[in-house]
Amino acid sequence: MSIDDPAKPDTGRPAQPGSASGSGTTAVASASTSTASPGTASHDGASPAADPATADPAAGGEAVTVSPATPAKAATPEPVPDPVPAGTPGGLRGGDAEHEPPAPAPQAGTATPPPPRAPALARGSLRPLVLRMHFYAGILVAPFLLIAAVTGLLYAASYPLEKVIYADELTVPVPAGKAALPLSQQVGAAVEAHPGGTLSKVWPSPEAGATTRVLFEDPGLGESKSTAVFVDPYTAEVRGELLSYGSSGALPVRAWISELHRHLHLGEPGRLYSELAASWLWVVALGGLLLWVRRRRATRGTRGLLLPERGLTGRRRTMSRHGAIGVWSLLGLLFLSATGLTWSTYAGENVALLREQLRGTTPAVTATVDPAAGTGAGGHEGHGSAQGDGGHQPGEGGGIGLDRLMDTAREQGVSESVVITLPAGEKAAYVVAENDKQWPVHFDSVSVHPMTGEVVDTLAFADYPVLAQLTRVGIDAHMGLFLGLPNQLLLIALMAGLIVLIVYGYRMWWQRRPTRGTRFGAGRPMPRGAWRKAPPGALAGLLAAAVLLGWFVPLFGLGLVLFLAVDLLLGAVARRRADVS
Repeated sequence: MSIDDPAKPDTGRPAQPGSASGSGTTAVASASTSTASPGTASHDGASPAADPATADPAAGGEAVTVSPATPAKAATPEPVPDPVPAGTPGGLRGGDAEHEPPAPAPQAGTATPPPPRAPALARGSLRPLVLRMHFYAGILVAPFLLIAAVTGLLYAASYPLEKVIYADELTVPVPAGKAALPLSQQVGAAVEAHPGGTLSKVWPSPEAGATTRVLFEDPGLGESKSTAVFVDPYTAEVRGELLSYGSSGALPVRAWISELHRHLHLGEPGRLYSELAASWLWVVALGGLLLWVRRRRATRGTRGLLLPERGLTGRRRTMSRHGAIGVWSLLGLLFLSATGLTWSTYAGENVALLREQLRGTTPAVTATVDPAAGTGAGGHEGHGSAQGDGGHQPGEGGGIGLDRLMDTAREQGVSESVVITLPAGEKAAYVVAENDKQWPVHFDSVSVHPMTGEVVDTLAFADYPVLAQLTRVGIDAHMGLFLGLPNQLLLIALMAGLIVLIVYGYRMWWQRRPTRGTRFGAGRPMPRGAWRKAPPGALAGLLAAAVLLGWFVPLFGLGLVLFLAVDLLLGAVARRRADVS
């Protein structure tokens, strides 16, 4: 199947010598190449007739040739197509030529040419259908994408901002020649400073100059939230207390921005906006790529795909910039769409089921010492959530102590930026899991018996299924954690590019508006009925794919049904107005 241009409007041949001409001149305007609706009127309400002999592809087909005509010698002149009258309903331009001059009206004494025939879309072309879908998706989904882009940019920028705002809690001066105190002493200082909380996790200082973070759970704080007490590892001085959110340990500013990006502070119902944006982002991106590649091949070739064309004005300049930025952003936008759906509400459930069927779920180290459940090392399937959460309830755990626990973890190779989950109850084990998400990643984990100090289970990141490894790295890259600051800067640039794409898209819509007969207007999409021009085989494949994707990504399917309903409604309104008139 192909993404081809619609058939060009039917054109008449130039007037032959001897044809009638009242004024002695005949204006023939060329047709412009366009991704917009063919055959619609221009900005000023006129659409020139096409003449391949005078068109200039480099200029977008705006050339106008004026040549003298010979006196009429025949009674019946050969017709030349007349421009669409200025009062044509809709008043939208069909090409990219900016404000092309209308052809002069026939002079007195000349034969009146027949009315122009409406241009027909090329059979066997998917381009009109793709263009119409891209138009509707861009107009209706772009507001959700814009919100996601703005809040996503803020979230990526919140990492360096967090380090500046909470520098007192996160960092300490490194005393010369002084080693860190035992971990048990550091945690003891935190417990004394926050006696009312339930000790749940400990983040030992990951590097010189960083504080130790001790987490206390409180049901009143909300899901995935806890109180973090920051301790100087060299003096056991408490540096402060802050609210911590999620497995990444987001502090108040980043946590607030994270919830804004995730659900706009509307709770679970608010998550639908971000899932809708992720569900349609790939459709808008791929549709735009197909249209842009076809257009650039017809004008400048493949070399013009990556850079905007110089010397353009008006809508063509906007489109050139829109297309070039879209090509540069394409892979990043597809990546964000795919990874964002992995933890969405509805599509995320289907992704989890698919991963389970493909045996790509994330394993977890055994976190129990219950004899009925087994304490020896072995398989990791079905042991709860990843990274040692394992359904633990908060508690202070057993009696081997944190210092001996850390020695055992280091012996097992678990030592890079670790998180200690304390046991909850007599049948639970300590879990020490690496949490170093920068390259190379470290996610090995070990569970240790709280009373005997024996190793219960170990799990290396290298033993994860490949799909689980890719999911872990993909989610961390989506959050800006994978490569640290370079990852965050890349996300900021990508979100800025998406914002510019959306602004340019709406600007093109505005520039295609009618400028005569109405003060306010908007550009129209490709004419209705484009699906009837698509190849039957390709159309059947698209329908099957739409049904499958609509089931797997429910908000994509719901949006598609909404688009069809809007389209049918607009068509019914247009027919009713035509009947009334």
